[in-house]
Amino acid sequence: MVRTYVLLAWTWTRAAAAYPVSFAIMTVLGFLVAGLDVAAILVIFSNTTTLAGFTRDQVLFLYGTSNVAFALCDMLVSNLDRISLHVKSGTFDTMLIRPVSTWIQTATDRFLITRIGRVLQALLVLGYAVTALDLPWSRLWMVPVMIGCGFVIFSALWTLAGALQFVLTDAPEVSSAFTYGSGQLTQYPFAIYGREVVRGVTYVLPLAFVNWQPGLYVLGLPDPFGTPEFMRFLGPVAALVLALLAGLAWRQGIRRYRSTGS
Repeated sequence: MVRTYVLLAWTWTRAAAAYPVSFAIMTVLGFLVAGLDVAAILVIFSNTTTLAGFTRDQVLFLYGTSNVAFALCDMLVSNLDRISLHVKSGTFDTMLIRPVSTWIQTATDRFLITRIGRVLQALLVLGYAVTALDLPWSRLWMVPVMIGCGFVIFSALWTLAGALQFVLTDAPEVSSAFTYGSGQLTQYPFAIYGREVVRGVTYVLPLAFVNWQPGLYVLGLPDPFGTPEFMRFLGPVAALVLALLAGLAWRQGIRRYRSTGS
Protein backbone atom coordinates (compact mmCIF):
# COMPACT_ATOMS: atom_id res chain seq x y z
CA MET A 1 0.00 0.00 0.00
CA VAL A 2 2.78 2.44 0.95
CA ARG A 3 4.85 1.35 -2.06
CA THR A 4 1.92 2.02 -4.38
CA TYR A 5 1.40 5.46 -2.89
CA VAL A 6 5.09 6.32 -3.32
CA LEU A 7 5.13 5.15 -6.93
CA LEU A 8 2.06 7.19 -7.86
CA ALA A 9 3.34 10.26 -6.02
CA TRP A 10 6.74 9.89 -7.66
CA THR A 11 5.10 9.89 -11.09
CA TRP A 12 3.52 13.30 -10.44
CA THR A 13 6.76 14.56 -8.84
CA ARG A 14 8.76 13.70 -11.95
CA ALA A 15 6.20 15.52 -14.07
CA ALA A 16 6.54 18.64 -11.87
CA ALA A 17 10.34 18.45 -11.89
CA ALA A 18 10.29 18.58 -15.70
CA TYR A 19 9.71 22.33 -15.29
CA PRO A 20 12.38 23.26 -12.70
CA VAL A 21 11.77 27.03 -12.72
CA SER A 22 8.04 26.61 -12.12
CA PHE A 23 8.81 23.95 -9.50
CA ALA A 24 11.12 26.29 -7.60
CA ILE A 25 8.76 29.26 -7.81
CA MET A 26 5.78 27.29 -6.53
CA THR A 27 7.81 25.84 -3.66
CA VAL A 28 9.10 29.27 -2.57
CA LEU A 29 5.64 30.78 -3.02
CA GLY A 30 4.14 28.13 -0.75
CA PHE A 31 6.80 28.92 1.86
CA LEU A 32 6.08 32.66 1.71
CA VAL A 33 2.29 32.31 1.75
CA ALA A 34 2.46 30.07 4.80
CA GLY A 35 4.60 32.74 6.44
CA LEU A 36 1.64 35.13 6.39
CA ASP A 37 0.07 33.19 9.28
CA VAL A 38 3.23 33.71 11.32
CA ALA A 39 3.22 37.38 10.36
CA ALA A 40 -0.31 37.65 11.78
CA ILE A 41 0.86 36.16 15.08
CA LEU A 42 3.80 38.58 15.21
CA VAL A 43 1.48 41.52 14.54
CA ILE A 44 -0.71 40.45 17.45
CA PHE A 45 2.28 40.29 19.78
CA SER A 46 3.57 43.63 18.63
CA ASN A 47 0.60 45.05 20.55
CA THR A 48 0.48 42.71 23.54
CA THR A 49 2.76 40.47 25.58
CA THR A 50 0.36 37.54 26.03
CA LEU A 51 -2.60 36.03 24.23
CA ALA A 52 -5.07 34.38 26.62
CA GLY A 53 -2.15 33.83 28.99
CA PHE A 54 0.24 32.43 26.35
CA THR A 55 3.48 34.14 25.34
CA ARG A 56 4.55 34.66 21.74
CA ASP A 57 6.95 31.71 21.73
CA GLN A 58 4.33 29.43 23.30
CA VAL A 59 1.84 30.40 20.59
CA LEU A 60 4.50 29.79 17.94
CA PHE A 61 5.08 26.36 19.46
CA LEU A 62 1.39 25.50 19.16
CA TYR A 63 1.35 26.94 15.63
CA GLY A 64 4.43 24.94 14.62
CA THR A 65 3.24 21.57 15.91
CA SER A 66 -0.17 21.99 14.33
CA ASN A 67 1.14 23.23 11.00
CA VAL A 68 3.83 20.61 10.54
CA ALA A 69 1.08 17.98 10.78
CA PHE A 70 -1.35 20.00 8.68
CA ALA A 71 1.17 20.89 5.97
CA LEU A 72 2.26 17.25 5.65
CA CYS A 73 -1.37 16.23 5.34
CA ASP A 74 -2.04 19.02 2.85
CA MET A 75 0.81 17.73 0.70
CA LEU A 76 0.16 14.00 1.02
CA VAL A 77 -3.63 13.52 1.15
CA SER A 78 -5.43 16.81 0.51
CA ASN A 79 -6.35 15.79 -3.03
CA LEU A 80 -9.08 13.70 -1.46
CA ASP A 81 -11.19 16.85 -1.71
CA ARG A 82 -11.15 16.37 -5.51
CA ILE A 83 -13.41 13.34 -5.21
CA SER A 84 -16.47 15.33 -6.33
CA LEU A 85 -14.69 16.13 -9.62
CA HIS A 86 -14.06 12.43 -10.21
CA VAL A 87 -17.65 11.56 -9.39
CA LYS A 88 -19.08 14.19 -11.75
CA SER A 89 -16.70 13.43 -14.60
CA GLY A 90 -17.02 9.66 -14.29
CA THR A 91 -13.28 9.10 -13.76
CA PHE A 92 -14.02 7.45 -10.42
CA ASP A 93 -15.36 4.49 -12.42
CA THR A 94 -11.84 3.95 -13.74
CA MET A 95 -10.40 3.98 -10.23
CA LEU A 96 -12.82 1.26 -9.13
CA ILE A 97 -11.57 -1.24 -11.70
CA ARG A 98 -7.88 -0.74 -10.93
CA PRO A 99 -6.18 -3.13 -8.47
CA VAL A 100 -5.25 -0.22 -6.22
CA SER A 101 -7.11 1.35 -3.31
CA THR A 102 -9.42 4.15 -4.44
CA TRP A 103 -8.28 6.14 -1.41
CA ILE A 104 -4.65 6.00 -2.54
CA GLN A 105 -5.55 6.82 -6.14
CA THR A 106 -7.57 9.85 -5.07
CA ALA A 107 -5.00 11.07 -2.55
CA THR A 108 -2.17 10.95 -5.10
CA ASP A 109 -4.13 12.38 -8.01
CA ARG A 110 -2.22 15.50 -9.16
CA PHE A 111 0.17 15.13 -6.22
CA LEU A 112 1.98 18.43 -5.60
CA ILE A 113 5.44 18.05 -4.09
CA THR A 114 5.78 21.85 -4.27
CA ARG A 115 3.73 22.02 -1.08
CA ILE A 116 6.91 20.94 0.69
CA GLY A 117 7.59 24.68 1.10
CA ARG A 118 4.78 24.88 3.65
CA VAL A 119 6.19 21.93 5.55
CA LEU A 120 9.65 23.52 5.72
CA GLN A 121 8.17 26.81 6.95
CA ALA A 122 6.28 25.03 9.75
CA LEU A 123 9.39 23.06 10.75
CA LEU A 124 11.43 26.25 10.98
CA VAL A 125 8.83 27.89 13.23
CA LEU A 126 8.64 24.80 15.44
CA GLY A 127 12.42 24.57 15.67
CA TYR A 128 12.66 28.20 16.70
CA ALA A 129 9.91 27.86 19.31
CA VAL A 130 11.42 24.73 20.90
CA THR A 131 14.82 26.42 21.09
CA ALA A 132 13.47 29.73 22.43
CA LEU A 133 11.34 28.06 25.11
CA ASP A 134 14.20 25.84 26.25
CA LEU A 135 11.79 22.99 26.91
CA PRO A 136 12.94 20.09 29.11
CA TRP A 137 14.03 16.94 27.30
CA SER A 138 11.84 14.88 29.59
CA ARG A 139 8.73 16.28 27.84
CA LEU A 140 10.01 16.74 24.28
CA TRP A 141 9.19 13.12 23.45
CA MET A 142 5.61 14.30 23.08
CA VAL A 143 6.40 16.57 20.10
CA PRO A 144 6.74 13.80 17.44
CA VAL A 145 3.70 12.10 18.97
CA MET A 146 1.74 15.33 18.53
CA ILE A 147 2.80 15.64 14.90
CA GLY A 148 1.98 12.00 14.15
CA CYS A 149 -1.43 12.16 15.83
CA GLY A 150 -2.16 15.50 14.19
CA PHE A 151 -1.35 14.06 10.79
CA VAL A 152 -3.70 11.11 11.36
CA ILE A 153 -6.48 13.38 12.67
CA PHE A 154 -6.23 15.80 9.73
CA SER A 155 -6.04 12.88 7.26
CA ALA A 156 -9.16 11.39 8.82
CA LEU A 157 -10.96 14.73 8.46
CA TRP A 158 -10.00 14.88 4.77
CA THR A 159 -11.23 11.33 4.34
CA LEU A 160 -14.54 12.14 6.06
CA ALA A 161 -14.96 15.25 3.91
CA GLY A 162 -14.19 13.20 0.81
CA ALA A 163 -16.68 10.51 1.80
CA LEU A 164 -19.32 13.20 2.24
CA GLN A 165 -18.85 14.17 -1.40
CA PHE A 166 -20.36 10.84 -2.46
CA VAL A 167 -23.59 12.15 -0.95
CA LEU A 168 -23.40 15.86 -1.73
CA THR A 169 -21.55 15.43 -5.06
CA ASP A 170 -20.88 19.14 -5.55
CA ALA A 171 -20.05 20.86 -2.27
CA PRO A 172 -16.26 21.39 -2.08
CA GLU A 173 -16.80 24.20 0.42
CA VAL A 174 -17.89 21.55 2.94
CA SER A 175 -14.50 19.88 2.58
CA SER A 176 -12.73 23.18 3.12
CA ALA A 177 -14.73 23.85 6.28
CA PHE A 178 -13.72 20.47 7.69
CA THR A 179 -10.07 20.57 6.65
CA TYR A 180 -8.62 24.02 6.14
CA GLY A 181 -10.99 25.42 8.75
CA SER A 182 -9.67 22.89 11.28
CA GLY A 183 -6.11 23.81 10.38
CA GLN A 184 -6.79 27.48 11.03
CA LEU A 185 -8.56 26.71 14.30
CA THR A 186 -5.59 24.86 15.77
CA GLN A 187 -3.07 27.60 15.04
CA TYR A 188 -3.93 29.48 18.24
CA PRO A 189 -4.38 28.49 21.90
CA PHE A 190 -7.87 27.14 22.48
CA ALA A 191 -8.06 29.46 25.49
CA ILE A 192 -9.13 32.25 23.11
CA TYR A 193 -12.29 30.35 22.18
CA GLY A 194 -15.48 29.90 24.17
CA ARG A 195 -15.91 26.97 26.54
CA GLU A 196 -18.62 25.35 24.39
CA VAL A 197 -16.41 25.54 21.29
CA VAL A 198 -13.55 23.89 23.13
CA ARG A 199 -15.85 21.13 24.39
CA GLY A 200 -16.99 20.52 20.83
CA VAL A 201 -13.43 20.20 19.48
CA THR A 202 -12.47 17.96 22.39
CA TYR A 203 -15.35 15.49 22.75
CA VAL A 204 -16.96 15.63 19.28
CA LEU A 205 -14.31 16.59 16.72
CA PRO A 206 -11.03 15.80 18.51
CA LEU A 207 -8.96 18.75 17.28
CA ALA A 208 -7.86 19.44 20.85
CA PHE A 209 -5.59 16.41 20.59
CA VAL A 210 -3.66 17.82 17.65
CA ASN A 211 -1.67 20.30 19.72
CA TRP A 212 -3.76 21.75 22.55
CA GLN A 213 -3.94 18.97 25.15
CA PRO A 214 -0.48 17.46 24.47
CA GLY A 215 0.91 20.97 24.01
CA LEU A 216 -0.13 21.89 27.54
CA TYR A 217 1.86 18.90 28.79
CA VAL A 218 4.99 19.90 26.85
CA LEU A 219 4.72 23.52 27.98
CA GLY A 220 3.98 22.50 31.57
CA LEU A 221 0.81 24.59 31.74
CA PRO A 222 -2.57 23.87 33.37
CA ASP A 223 -5.69 23.64 31.23
CA PRO A 224 -7.68 26.87 31.70
CA PHE A 225 -10.85 24.84 31.16
CA GLY A 226 -10.01 22.41 33.94
CA THR A 227 -9.95 19.13 31.95
CA PRO A 228 -8.23 16.19 33.71
CA GLU A 229 -4.48 15.83 33.17
CA PHE A 230 -4.80 12.34 31.67
CA MET A 231 -6.41 14.01 28.64
CA ARG A 232 -2.95 15.23 27.63
CA PHE A 233 -2.04 11.67 26.63
CA LEU A 234 -5.15 10.61 24.71
CA GLY A 235 -3.99 11.88 21.31
CA PRO A 236 -3.19 8.40 19.89
CA VAL A 237 -6.58 7.10 21.06
CA ALA A 238 -8.45 10.03 19.52
CA ALA A 239 -6.51 9.68 16.26
CA LEU A 240 -7.19 5.93 16.06
CA VAL A 241 -10.93 6.29 16.72
CA LEU A 242 -11.32 9.08 14.17
CA ALA A 243 -9.27 7.14 11.59
CA LEU A 244 -11.50 4.07 12.02
CA LEU A 245 -14.63 6.19 11.64
CA ALA A 246 -13.17 7.85 8.54
CA GLY A 247 -12.31 4.48 7.01
CA LEU A 248 -15.84 3.25 7.64
CA ALA A 249 -17.32 6.42 6.13
CA TRP A 250 -15.13 6.06 3.03
CA ARG A 251 -16.25 2.48 2.47
CA GLN A 252 -19.88 3.46 2.94
CA GLY A 253 -19.42 6.30 0.46
CA ILE A 254 -18.08 3.90 -2.16
CA ARG A 255 -21.02 1.55 -1.59
CA ARG A 256 -23.38 4.47 -2.08
CA TYR A 257 -21.63 5.55 -5.28
CA ARG A 258 -23.59 5.01 -8.48
CA SER A 259 -21.58 4.65 -11.68
CA THR A 260 -22.04 7.21 -14.43
CA GLY A 261 -22.04 4.39 -16.96
CA SER A 262 -19.07 5.87 -18.78
